[in-house]
Amino acid sequence: MSGSDHDRPSNMPNNMPSNTASGAESQQTSPQQTSPPGGFRSDLERDVSTREQRKLKARAEVHRTIWFGLGTFGLVGWSVTLPALAGIATGIWIDHRFPSRFSWTLMLLVLGVALGCFNAWHWISRESQNGARQ
Repeated sequence: MSGSDHDRPSNMPNNMPSNTASGAESQQTSPQQTSPPGGFRSDLERDVSTREQRKLKARAEVHRTIWFGLGTFGLVGWSVTLPALAGIATGIWIDHRFPSRFSWTLMLLVLGVALGCFNAWHWISRESQNGARQ
């Protein structure tokens, strides 16, 4: 037995440092627990960390208030509504000028809604990417 083992009680495991100076040295040289690469021990920890960072970032952003959210909601609504209304107006004009058995109003309404939805999707995805970069 070494000199430091004499100071250790018999029920204390060998890997536990004693209160002597040599025990403090062994505590400094003992391997510490390391987490896996990336610093996360599990997917749950990574998810919680990501959500926490997102919430802290949202709290720090002063310009993103309820009015910003309502403005975004309105912008998305108008980006769908305006092309649809333009399609209806153009379709009514074509139907009155050039009568046919096809309803240009209905066709251009569907086209306007599709273009508006694409426009809204494009705008929201661009805003999401800007938020992710910051």
